Amino acid sequence: MKSQWCRPVAMDLGVYQLRHFSISFLSSLLGTENASVRLDNSSSGASVVAIDNKIEQAMDLVKSHLMYAVREEVEVLKEQIKELIEKNSQLEQENNLLKTLASPEQLAQFQAQLQTGSPPATTQPQGTTQSPAQPASQGSGPTA
Repeated sequence: MKSQWCRPVAMDLGVYQLRHFSISFLSSLLGTENASVRLDNSSSGASVVAIDNKIEQAMDLVKSHLMYAVREEVEVLKEQIKELIEKNSQLEQENNLLKTLASPEQLAQFQAQLQTGSPPATTQPQGTTQSPAQPASQGSGPTA
């Protein structure tokens, strides 16, 4: 019988300590003085409302900070997407230019290498008369 009586007291004490810790934590988070949100044992209903209000304020603060961080990240990602689209467009133009400058033999050799899965040769034979291609952003193409 004695252990049943001790349990509610211990639970009440634990709840009181948890409330006090929560109020202290939220007060420091919100920058308010601890004295303004002290628990009053005679009006526990009012203190619960005060705690709920502080929790709601803290959650609103966290929400606004998260929304700000998400907006910043979205802007960074939009900029990266824009840069990648520009780079992709530049590479497509360069690819098209290289395709027009390549001889039919080189294109056939490249297609054969793609089918076999071997890496394409990176060196060009010394006897070719083609001028090196410039990327589309650096010039309009080779001049004859």
